[in-house]
Amino acid sequence: MQNQSFLEKVAAVRSFSRFYTRKAGILNEMLLDSNFGLTEARVLYEIHERRQTTAKELAHELDLDPAYVSRLLTKFGKQGIIARKTDLADRRRQIVVLTEKGDREAEQLDQQSSALFSVMINNLNEDQQNTLLRAMGSIQSLLEKSDLPAPPLVLRNHQPGDMGWIINAHGRLYAEEYGWDNSFEALVAQIASDFLTHFKPDREVCWIAELDGKAVGSALIVEENADTAKLRLVIVDPEARGHGIGERLVEECMNSAKKYGYRHMSLWTNANLLAAINIYKKLGFTLVKEEPHHSFGKDLIGQNWSRPL
Repeated sequence: MQNQSFLEKVAAVRSFSRFYTRKAGILNEMLLDSNFGLTEARVLYEIHERRQTTAKELAHELDLDPAYVSRLLTKFGKQGIIARKTDLADRRRQIVVLTEKGDREAEQLDQQSSALFSVMINNLNEDQQNTLLRAMGSIQSLLEKSDLPAPPLVLRNHQPGDMGWIINAHGRLYAEEYGWDNSFEALVAQIASDFLTHFKPDREVCWIAELDGKAVGSALIVEENADTAKLRLVIVDPEARGHGIGERLVEECMNSAKKYGYRHMSLWTNANLLAAINIYKKLGFTLVKEEPHHSFGKDLIGQNWSRPL
């Protein structure tokens, strides 16, 4: 039986879907005040983009009932929107192409659609538009990958350029998700600079997580004292969350610390970073102390965590 938390998430997704369909205006009986309904317009668009196709390909690509596609193409044929021709390579196949009238209808629909979505984002400033596009990209990426096996995760040591990615990822994500100002990015840059400047290869390490050859996460340890390694700069890109990457990175840092002869590992975080704290708890870290502070433009509660190795 699904728990209440999951059902609430399902309800939230449904709510977003209803909001978006209202916002985009696709619940109108006829799309964009044209002569086409939503599915008809989607089929027309697909034929226009492919230049030539078949009824079978359209049904498969759009996940539509083949009989429905056949009836719709018959309708389009009577309206003079499409023409059919025999595939010379396989005379059993009928190729579907748009007529000149069909091309005009498709291009008009495309222009009307662009105008609609232009109005939708016109009141957003450039930063807001970029935030919207990143969020939409994340939604598309997650849902496209949901039925696919997860790509192989690669953990490797840092290379030239990785610290730049770490600084960028921290500055961007903490601003977007928590509203922290650029003083946090400056702190991350200082930590990264100190790591590179004073790097001790037999006592310190930076692990980079890659999916499909792209850096998506990081974690590093530095020497706090002879017995204690300090965990720093743990981050996972939002598009890569859900693969257990954060936990793997922390575990790899713990294994490295043991290999280097440390007896303890410490870290500093903030109480609002709940996903990270859940990882630390799961891996045996305990809260040592906490105290309020004002940093990065926010009132926060700093926490020190530790565990033996």
